[in-house]
Amino acid sequence: MFLQYYLDEQGDRVYTMKKVSPDGKPTCSAHPARFSPDDKFSRHRISLKKRFGLLMTQQPKPVL
Repeated sequence: MFLQYYLDEQGDRVYTMKKVSPDGKPTCSAHPARFSPDDKFSRHRISLKKRFGLLMTQQPKPVL
């Protein structure tokens, strides 16, 4: 069994082990996607993120 989550009315994550939320919608996996060190296409993904300004270093700093 894996940890799952669903969003409540306020948009907050509610963690559960069930596959279906109380309102009948399927839950999402709370685990990140697998990472492969020999990823052949990481260079292309990074260059696309640079082009469209999606890298974390290109984002404005959050206001605290």
